[in-house]
Formats: sequence, C-alpha cells, structure tokens
Amino acid sequence: MKVEGLSVWGDSIAKGVVYDESRGRYAVCRENCLTRLSREQGIPVENHSVMGQTSEAGLERMCAGGLKPGWAAVIEYGGNDCDLDWKAVSEHPEEMQYGKVPVERFSENLKQMVRRAREAGMLPVLVTPPPLIAQRYYDWICRGLNRENILRYLGDVEHIYRWQDNYAQHVRKLARELGVRLVDIREKLLAAGKLPELMCVDGIHPNARGHELLYRAVVPMLG
Repeated sequence: MKVEGLSVWGDSIAKGVVYDESRGRYAVCRENCLTRLSREQGIPVENHSVMGQTSEAGLERMCAGGLKPGWAAVIEYGGNDCDLDWKAVSEHPEEMQYGKVPVERFSENLKQMVRRAREAGMLPVLVTPPPLIAQRYYDWICRGLNRENILRYLGDVEHIYRWQDNYAQHVRKLARELGVRLVDIREKLLAAGKLPELMCVDGIHPNARGHELLYRAVVPMLG
C-alpha cells in the first residue's frame, strides 16, 4: 500500500523534542526526522504528537479525529507510559510502582489504535520507544529527590533500562501478532554503537544527531 501521507500520534520523541542545554529547556528540533521527511522527501505529515503524552491520551486523541484514508497512522508511545512517579518512589521506596500506564493496558491501547486506523482505511505503523541511557536518566530524575531511596527501589540503575525495554518488547510483539509494519527506532539507535553521542543529557530523548540517524534509517523503509 503506497501511502499518501503520515498522520503521527506519539509523545515528545515523535514531536521532535530535544533538550537544549544552551537554553536549559526542552525545544523542538527544527531538523527532526519527521520535519525532514516532509521537506526532503515530499511526504505530507500531520503530527498529532504531544510532549508527555501516554498511549491512553493518544487513543483519546485519535478517537477525536485526524484519521485520513490512504495515509499511514504512525503510532509511537511507551516512554511516558512506562515512567514511574519518581517523587512517590523517592518518598516511599517500599511501595510497588506500575508505570503511568501498566504494560497490559499499554498494549491494549496500541491494539485499539491499530484497529481504528484500519477501520479508517489507513496503514498502521508501530514505532518502538528509543532506548534510554540508564545512568543519565537516573541522574536526571533524581534532581531534588532522594537518590538513595530511588536506588533502593530500583535495586540497580540499569533496572530503568530493563523496565522501559519491556514496553518496547510489547510493541514488537504486537506488530508481529497484528501483522503491522514496525519501525524499530530502538534497534536503529542501539545498532549505531554510539548511543551516548545520539542522546540528550536527560538520557531519554534523541538529540539532533540522533534525529539525523533516524531520518537516514527511515528513508529506505518508504520505498
């Protein structure tokens, strides 16, 4: 199926958000992957992505509109779904956390989004969340919180990576089960072998170089 354009539902990753260290805040990278696809490949893109959004909110947003027959529905979630309430972890490390959206509900949300896209005559495309750099992300989330309590809860810093990777594995599993095209940006970034150079200081957002890699990786998939 040759698609006429891309309708994108996702979080800050799909939005092209990076952390601008010179300004000390988050901003949209002008040369992000989707912007370049639109400009350089002539592909119409409607980006419905919102920073901080989970699959729960994304499903509601998709139900509200933006579905276009003949277009691809690009679905990219997981980073916020798996995120924990770090303040609660810091204050009560003995209490179990299940993420903003537990993984079973996360999978069901994606499944419903795929179903709605197909019913609208669209080509659903699932996207894995990018990998995070555990130590960077740990340092980032611990600002102003009790580092010792957070580490006590985690057991080891790399637990953050494994927890997030579980959500990525569910995206891959769903793609196989539903026969959906998968864009595995997680694999692409890891395969580059230089992840620290491709990620922002927060350890979870690809930087401008990361978006450059993703653009070059995605273009061959469009043929």
